[in-house]
Amino acid sequence: MKAITALDRDAGVSGLTLTDLPYPHAAENDVIVRVHAAGFTRGELDWPGTWSDRAGRDRTPSVPGHEVSGVVAELGYGTTGLTVGQRVFGLTDWARNGSLAEYVAVEARNLAPLPADVDCTVAAALPISGLTAWQGLFDHARIMTGQSALIHGAAGGVGSLAVQLALEAGARVIGTGRSADRETVLALGAHTFLDLEASRLEDVGEVDVVFDVIGSDILDRSTARPLDRSTARPLDRSTARPLDRSAALVRAGGTLVTIAQPPTVRPEDGRAIFFVVEPDRARLADLAQRLRDGRLDVRVGAVHPLTEAAAAFAPERRVTGRTIIRVTEDPQRSQSVATP
Repeated sequence: MKAITALDRDAGVSGLTLTDLPYPHAAENDVIVRVHAAGFTRGELDWPGTWSDRAGRDRTPSVPGHEVSGVVAELGYGTTGLTVGQRVFGLTDWARNGSLAEYVAVEARNLAPLPADVDCTVAAALPISGLTAWQGLFDHARIMTGQSALIHGAAGGVGSLAVQLALEAGARVIGTGRSADRETVLALGAHTFLDLEASRLEDVGEVDVVFDVIGSDILDRSTARPLDRSTARPLDRSTARPLDRSAALVRAGGTLVTIAQPPTVRPEDGRAIFFVVEPDRARLADLAQRLRDGRLDVRVGAVHPLTEAAAAFAPERRVTGRTIIRVTEDPQRSQSVATP
């Protein structure tokens, strides 16, 4: 089978190559998925699981990509709940070969049925972003109607879904980003947009929830350098992370949630939580239903064939919305749901 592989940890995206690999083995409780579409996150080339298995053994050449949509091609021993020929989508395992391949072996519990009227490219953009947004807001922050939420990176894959889910929960949403993100974030329904290139974060005031998904700098509007909240002096860029500076904005009893890195500064009278997204079949099914109902907008910015996967994820090819790789055609693909 054809697959995108990574051999050199230091090479980054430029080290991805199209290769022939053996058809994967279906272990107990596994499913072999014939991949129609796959999602890939640039940051995963820095994850330990990309390069070694759970025992710490080198597993290169490794196949990246942890979001998948496709059709069940084979069931492993003991696998239940899914059938051969069924459309599915979900998360591939962190420390095994991923979805940028014609076939992938996945634990069955990581997959959910994919309705016939949901396009495979849209489905491949939903698992990590959708589950992360849901788990951050509801499982960890426990956001409720009437509360306020500050969402960093609100135009991105996770942030845009977090904005929509928080609004549906009845929260007041403040989205942050760079100036080019304003229209996108406001179009999602955010009550306020904070331009991190032109405004002070502290002007937001107190909020109940901070959801940080970017882990990069918050810039002082006059110097374009990170600003120390306590002294108003520019800081070294490496120390001025959004989650650190946002801790002071969390009101008593509130929560700061981040997927970027463990927080080093905690709210004075609140919680600070770092988490990694977990598979959840039931929640995936719920997110797919929201998509079908028009209650969730998953933004796909570009779709490329597997042969162009390495070039598609080069830094200079960034687009608004998720970049998805179409690996094989979906014969059941419905025209009722168009790719955004």
